[in-house]
Amino acid sequence: MRNTQDLQEFIDTSPFSPFQWLIVALCFTIILMDGFDTAAIGYIAPSLLQQWGLQRGDLGPVLSAALVGFAAGPLIAGPLADRIGRKKVLFGALLVFGAASLLASFAADLRMLTVMRLFTGFGLGAAAPGAVALTGEFSPSGRRAMFTNAMFCAFPIGAAGGGFLAAWMIPLWGWRSVLLVGGIVPLLLALLLQWRLPESVRYLLARGIDGARAREILARISPRAREVEHFVLDAAEDKHGPRGLAAVLGRSHLAGSVMLWIAYFMGLVIFYALINWMPILFKDAGMAPRQATLITALFPLGGIGAVAAGMLMDRFQADRVVAAAYALTAVLIYLIGHVMGNLGLLTLTVFAGGALMNTAQSSMPALAAAYYPTQGRGAGIGWMLGIGRFGGVAGSFLVGLLAARHVGLATIFLIVGVPGLLAAIALEIKRALRHRPI
Repeated sequence: MRNTQDLQEFIDTSPFSPFQWLIVALCFTIILMDGFDTAAIGYIAPSLLQQWGLQRGDLGPVLSAALVGFAAGPLIAGPLADRIGRKKVLFGALLVFGAASLLASFAADLRMLTVMRLFTGFGLGAAAPGAVALTGEFSPSGRRAMFTNAMFCAFPIGAAGGGFLAAWMIPLWGWRSVLLVGGIVPLLLALLLQWRLPESVRYLLARGIDGARAREILARISPRAREVEHFVLDAAEDKHGPRGLAAVLGRSHLAGSVMLWIAYFMGLVIFYALINWMPILFKDAGMAPRQATLITALFPLGGIGAVAAGMLMDRFQADRVVAAAYALTAVLIYLIGHVMGNLGLLTLTVFAGGALMNTAQSSMPALAAAYYPTQGRGAGIGWMLGIGRFGGVAGSFLVGLLAARHVGLATIFLIVGVPGLLAAIALEIKRALRHRPI
């Protein structure tokens, strides 16, 4: 029996197994439901206006409630995942998410719906850091960004799917049916996760927990794991170094952390401003509600480009790849406000803008996962996601404020595009700092 082997070397030299594909698939589905439920409230907003006799300004709290929960969830769950494990946090998050969404589907008034959306967002936000960390920690180093991006691009796919599903379900069964689906699926996922998903081996080793347990998990990747007595973390990673937030906010990572927060914040200003308000803006411009919903659904669908971006990130300078996507996003968001009179060109511009916007945003967790050490990875990813979520709150209120002041469509899309440039600048600063993971 071989005495010791480096964990990452074992993963890198083993064929990518069905077991690893299962991990990616489960995490993909978790993030898919994250995207589905995030966008659902925007798609049902026109129905709420009509059924409950609301004004557009009344929707601000309910549109933003889940985003506040999204912000709190990762801030708490990220450090907790570094302390008690990725799997336990994921399981608890799915239970909260599913139960709250089910209750939201029975809401009798706007206040109850707002409260339930707050808890739904908390559960959704709490699930993301663990899913990202698990995917990255079971991936080969040469394809880590690709697999992480492939998993996280489920978010825009789920958001787009929510649009298509809502356009079909709401006329048949009403807006409550969308939230009902958003509650049942996560509860089923929680059961499947508890049965099939393992704990991160890298987390176990970093915490000094039961090497035999780690060996049995790795044997599901390759039977040759049973020939190794001890697996060790790579030499460049100090498992006795600072943990959790201490690693994230330490001198060697703080400046880069701030740049990651800024970039993710700005990206979500764009995403939520458009996904929540485009159906209403397009309808106000004279478009039929169903057509406005379907065109808006194309915006998050473009996030499938994140897989290609992940391949580029594995081969080239990752920060620069993502920065370029953000900068091009700004240009295309600006153009949306200038092509409203041409339906074909509008459809193409919305899809292309979404492809770049969601490619950049879906790539951010991979940047964070690569930047932090194992004992701070959950906290690092969680705090980037959590602080960034406030960008979603800002984006939702931003367009509502502009619309209330009767700002023209072209100007609204110009203003919404500016955060893309700011995100690109933040990542260029991070790259220039030349920090490396510990």
